Amino acid sequence: MDSFEDRASKVEDLPSIEELSALIGTIYDCALDPGLWESMLIGIKEMLRAHNASLTMIDLVGGRASLIKTIGIDPYWLERFPLYGEEMASWEQLPALRDMPLDEPQVFSRHLPPEIQSQSPMLKEWGEPQGIVDSIGLTLINSLTRQAHIGLNRHRDTGVYTDREVVIGRILVPHIRRAVTISDLLDMKTLEQQALGATLDSVTAGVVIVTGKGRIVHANETARRMLDARTPILASDGCLATLDSRVSDELSKAIAMAQEDETQLPEAGLGVPLSKADGVAAIAHILPLARGQRRTRLVPQATAAVFIALDATPLPTDLGAVARTFGLTPAEIRQLEQLMMGATLRKAAAALQVSEATARTHREHIFAKMGVSRQSDLVALVRRLVPPVRRANGR
Repeated sequence: MDSFEDRASKVEDLPSIEELSALIGTIYDCALDPGLWESMLIGIKEMLRAHNASLTMIDLVGGRASLIKTIGIDPYWLERFPLYGEEMASWEQLPALRDMPLDEPQVFSRHLPPEIQSQSPMLKEWGEPQGIVDSIGLTLINSLTRQAHIGLNRHRDTGVYTDREVVIGRILVPHIRRAVTISDLLDMKTLEQQALGATLDSVTAGVVIVTGKGRIVHANETARRMLDARTPILASDGCLATLDSRVSDELSKAIAMAQEDETQLPEAGLGVPLSKADGVAAIAHILPLARGQRRTRLVPQATAAVFIALDATPLPTDLGAVARTFGLTPAEIRQLEQLMMGATLRKAAAALQVSEATARTHREHIFAKMGVSRQSDLVALVRRLVPPVRRANGR
């Protein structure tokens, strides 16, 4: 992976490390305070020199598009946006977009075929009257039934997006998705320090708050049961560890990384595969806490919150964390979603509009990457790896 300095040497006019670090810090603060998403959108809009910004959810089944949060879009155009949901959903099936890596920014001027750019009702009726000449999309959720993007539109006065904005997008999108993942695990509006224990105990994933050397500051109810059972985590001289010394070393390195400047964090995510003594798998998701106005208030001396997900998970709607852990391609993710719903190879191929041979190839690649040989084993593994949340209303 190229460092920020390597990228800066190849592309002119990139923001400074300090500017990127401040924005990424706001992104991670959003994991604990969703009220900051608007500030985050404003920061990204300004950094990418966009005319407006939006957080969009697209229902790929019903062909509906919803603007969840917007910055700089006139109310008239907000009302008209849902009219183009079916068209936008169809774009997701275009090979140029469908097979792109998850973290690659989607740039309309580069990735939409010329005939769509010239004939699209969305672009002609919604974009052109606003002076929009280009859009960039950062994918947050990529499932069979829904897509979630941050979209940033460029005005004709600024011109189409360049390599500068693509590089910035590549840097930012893994951090945004990581924050979204943690926020979904917590399933709450705001995490306040005085309610720390009660809030974390409502999360069925294990949560351990640690210092830079892995010393345990706080563990929620689920994590305490794991520590007492000494699987998949344990306490060694007061520090977070596992029965496998190699996994413990990897976990310690990931926690230490959480102290680094956010621009230096690995793009693939701070995720560490764990394993129980009986062979059941788990993943530790790590949220940096050493910086940020909201995160440093959680526990002032803490470096990271470690979320441990395993066992008895309901069927997931978003397989992003599993996909990143095992290096699945977008096509393999769609195949995995079909397999998780119990589809046969023939039904999966029909649903995805590919040949059975292609579906079989994707299935074998998934099996090989995830270390299983049967669909039932695959489903069991994914259910253990995607963490559930125990909601306050009992759902």
